[in-house]
Formats: sequence, C-alpha cells, structure tokens
Amino acid sequence: MNQEEALTFHPLKEEDIEPLTRIMKRAFDEDTRIHLDRESGGPPGYDNGEFLRKWGLHPHSTAFRIQSGDRTVGAVIVWINRKTGVNQLGNVFVDPDSQNLGMGMRIWTAVEAMFPDTRVWQTETPGFSRRNHHFYVNKCGFHVIRIENPKDPEERSFILEKRM
Repeated sequence: MNQEEALTFHPLKEEDIEPLTRIMKRAFDEDTRIHLDRESGGPPGYDNGEFLRKWGLHPHSTAFRIQSGDRTVGAVIVWINRKTGVNQLGNVFVDPDSQNLGMGMRIWTAVEAMFPDTRVWQTETPGFSRRNHHFYVNKCGFHVIRIENPKDPEERSFILEKRM
C-alpha cells in the first residue's frame, strides 16, 4: 500500500459497521497479543459491532471511516464540544496491515486540522498498551495527567490530555 495516498474521511454509516468491526477486532486483538500474551481482547462489543453502533453512531459523536485510496484503513470517533473547546478522542484504530507506517500520525494530524478551535484534546488508553503510550505521548504530544487503577495491570488506564 502506498502510505502517501490521500486519506479521506467519510461519516460513519450503518453499512460501515461490519467491515470496520473486522478491522477493529484485528487491531485490538493484535494489541492484546503483544501486551497481554492473549489471543483476543478489547472493549465490550469491539468484536461484534456493538461498540461502533453504540459510540460511532451516537447522535452526539462525530465518527469517520478512514480510507487510503480505495482501502478502508480504520476509523476515528471524537466528541466535539464547540462551547468549551475541550474535545474527546473516544477511539481511533488502524488496520494492523497499516500500523507502524505513519498512518496513525497522518490520521491524527487530519483530525486536529478538522477541529482547529479545539483548546484541549482528552483521551484514555489502556495502561498495558505501550504502543499507544508511545503514539499519544511521543508522536502526538499528549501528556499523561492521571492513571486510573494503577495497581491493576489489566484495568489500569492512562488519562491523557493535549493542550493546543
């Protein structure tokens, strides 16, 4: 795949759920294999479409299916508060075939450009996912502001923030 192909963002629709669920399952399962040495795992509903239906099609979220050329490479769900400018990155995932090639950074740069009035971006990521920590902190400029459940390796989560 040509990593320089333009990315296009398409509003998430019901017909996107099935193909994106397959990608989401592969992405989360890969992370679980790497960090927890288990075959599969992710948030409730990540593997059957319930997660994307609940959050990606939520009336107050803004969600996109992301294409690189004619190939779907992932999705992103954000929550935009135009009143405060404090926005939430709810979820972003990239097909494992497109990971570690700069795709995530290209996606995040495009998301930031879509919402230039953002004052603060907030997100949360599992404490075990060192690749996510590297991506958010070292690549995207987020800072860890709090650690939830710090003593539980599987329930630990990092709360991150990026001030624009």
